[in-house]
Amino acid sequence: MDGGNQSTVSEFVLLGLGHSWSMQVLLFMIFLILYLIIVSGNVVIVTLIITDPHLHSPMYFFLANLSFIDLWLSSVTTPKMIADFLKDNKTISFAGCMCQILFVHFVGGGEMVILVVMAYDRYVAICKPLHYSSIMSLSKCFGLVLTSWTAGFVHAMSQMAVIVQLPFCGPREIDSFFCDIPLVIKLACMDSSDLGILMNADSGVVVVTCFILLLISYTYILLTVRQSSKTGASKALSTCSAHVTVVVIFFVPCMFIYVWPLNITWLDKFLAVFYSVFTPLLNPAIYTLRNKEMKNAMKRFRSYYMDSKEMK
Repeated sequence: MDGGNQSTVSEFVLLGLGHSWSMQVLLFMIFLILYLIIVSGNVVIVTLIITDPHLHSPMYFFLANLSFIDLWLSSVTTPKMIADFLKDNKTISFAGCMCQILFVHFVGGGEMVILVVMAYDRYVAICKPLHYSSIMSLSKCFGLVLTSWTAGFVHAMSQMAVIVQLPFCGPREIDSFFCDIPLVIKLACMDSSDLGILMNADSGVVVVTCFILLLISYTYILLTVRQSSKTGASKALSTCSAHVTVVVIFFVPCMFIYVWPLNITWLDKFLAVFYSVFTPLLNPAIYTLRNKEMKNAMKRFRSYYMDSKEMK
């Protein structure tokens, strides 16, 4: 493959989510509001966990990292999508397209691994409670987070090493709101069907491996909970139900995009919106509205803020 041919296409055209002007304006307002909620919600979670000593535990340390990843995942594609709603010419440079692919897979791969890490943390807390503090030490927590970022980076680079070498000479229309590997590969000036299968398999291995590890963790947790007292079982299930909900809403769209692609344009767009916008939107709600400690932390923060204002 000759990497020099890629210069014949300097930019790609994103077809986006809608065509009529009224629909574009409506989508602009909806996604702008959603993005502001995503940013504020995840920033609040990270801020509370950093500032509140009651939340300085491995579980909330991993949750802060998940919120940071969600913030980044949404920011890779959503601002560009929002800006394009008000443009007639929705283009993205070749370099910008490659950067979107790199960071979507970097951050997405990191999120999958951090969800596995969070499941492992709950497994240790519920199945090995007496050894929890020694197993989940500070160095172990930092190591697990570093592993998640490293895994995401290696996955993204393995994809980029192939796609940047593809020859692109037209067509250049991408029927989505951002660049993703399955869509970009189809535009290469070569028979890319086998390569598309290979690249999907690369992503699929990451998705399926993480999902299997999650299933194993939660199976052990459920088996342990069955033998616990009703009070302990109820608290454990309440904690894990939030994690399971996040896992489902993140992994299901990824599986239908990379593992079992349906090749239905409108459905592919919906799934892409779901994991890049709605997952980062729902995570803060799931972890704050259903978490007693987070609610108490918000109350303490509000009280501290109000007391500070009264002292002034």
